Amino acid sequence: MGSLPASAIDDGLRAPSTEANRQRWAIVGLLFVASLINYFDRATISFALPLISRDLQLGPEAKGVLLSAFFWSYALMQIPMGVLADRVNLRWLYAASFTLWSIAQGLIGFAGGLGTLIAFRVLLGIGEAIYLPGGSKVVALLFRPAERGLPCGLFDSGTRTGLVIEGVLVPWMLTHYGWRASFSVVGFAALVWLVPWFLLTPKQLRATTGDAAAANRPTFMSSVVALVSNRNLLGICLGFFCFDYYWYFLVNWLPDYLVTSRGLTILRAGFYAALPYFVFGLSEPIGGWIADRLVRAGWNETVARKGIVTFAFLTGLLLIPAARVNDASTAVMLIIGGCLVGLATGNLLVILQSCAPPSDVGVWTGVYNFVGNIAGILSPIITGFLIAQSGSYTPPFILAAVLIAIGPLAFWFIVGELRGVGDR
Repeated sequence: MGSLPASAIDDGLRAPSTEANRQRWAIVGLLFVASLINYFDRATISFALPLISRDLQLGPEAKGVLLSAFFWSYALMQIPMGVLADRVNLRWLYAASFTLWSIAQGLIGFAGGLGTLIAFRVLLGIGEAIYLPGGSKVVALLFRPAERGLPCGLFDSGTRTGLVIEGVLVPWMLTHYGWRASFSVVGFAALVWLVPWFLLTPKQLRATTGDAAAANRPTFMSSVVALVSNRNLLGICLGFFCFDYYWYFLVNWLPDYLVTSRGLTILRAGFYAALPYFVFGLSEPIGGWIADRLVRAGWNETVARKGIVTFAFLTGLLLIPAARVNDASTAVMLIIGGCLVGLATGNLLVILQSCAPPSDVGVWTGVYNFVGNIAGILSPIITGFLIAQSGSYTPPFILAAVLIAIGPLAFWFIVGELRGVGDR
C-alpha cells in the first residue's frame, strides 16, 4: 500500500486524502488488534494460575512474584522504548517487538519449572513494552490533537477486548488441552498479525525532522530527568500510577479471586471475568469520543478531559462493596460498574500528548508507562502479601479502590491547563 502523505506523517495537522484517511484508520485497527494480542498474551497466566500453582505448588506470595516478573522488564523498557519510538521507523520497531513477545509467549508452554517461567515472562515484558509508547506515537503522527481521543481510546481498548475474548476462549483451552499447549498456541499463532502490518503501514512510519531539530532532541538521561523536573509529566505519572495499580489488580487477580474466593469453576470464572473487561474496553473509545465532541462543541479542553477522568476514576470505589457482598453475581456487577474507569483511558493519553513536546511524545509515554508499571510490579506482590496475612481479598480490594479515587487530585492540582491543544 502506498505511503501516507507527508502531512499525515510529519505533523498530522493538514486533512489527509480519503485514501490516506482510510489507511490511517486501518493502522489504528492494526494497533487495536496488536493491543488485543498484547493483553491476551500477558494475561493468559492469570487464567492459568490456578492450574500452574497446583502443578508447581505455589502459595499466594509465590504467585504474586510470578505475576510480578513480567513487569520487571516491561517497566524498565518503557523509557528506552519511548526514546526509540521518537527516533526510529515504527514500522520495523513495532514488528520486531511483536515478534519477540509472541515467541516468548509460545515458549512458556515449554517451561520446565518456576525459574524458566519467570525468565520467559521477563522476555515477554521486553517485547510488549512497545505497545503504549509505540501506539501513542503512531496516533500522534497521524491525527491532530483535537482528534486523538477516539483513536487513542480505540487502539488501547484492544487490551480489554483481548481479556474479554480470553475470558471465554482460554478457560476452554485450559480445560481441554492444559496450560502448556494453550500458551504455545496463543503465542505462535499471533505471528500472523505481521502480514497485514507490513502490507498496510508505510515504509517510513516516523516523523520527518530537520537536522537542527534532530540535533536538539533531548538525550536519554535528560528525558529521565524530565520526570522530576516537569510538573505536568509528574502529575500525569502520579495519576496514571493510581490507574495502573487498580487495573493490574483486576487483570492479575480477578480470575483467581473468582475461583479461590467465590468458588467458581475455571470456565465460569473466565466468563464472569470477561464481563468487567468488556465494559472497561467498551468505555475507552466512548470516553475519548465524548471528550472530543465536547471540545469541538466549545468546551474548555481542560475541563472536558479532566472532568471525564475524574468521573471515571471515582467509579472505582465500587470495588469496596464488591469485596463485602456475599453473592458472587452481585460482586461481579459491582466490579463491572467499577470498570467504567475505562472512560478515562483515551483522555489520559490525550492529556499526555497535549502536554508533551510533539517530537517527544514517545519518550513521555515511556516515562508515563514506566511509572504506571511500577504499580504493575507492586500490585501483585502487595496483593499476595495482604491475602496471605488476612486470608481475605477485602484489604487489597479496598486499597485498589482508594488509590484510584485519589488519582484525580494529581490531574487537578499538579497538571496545568491544556492550553490551545486543539490548534497545535
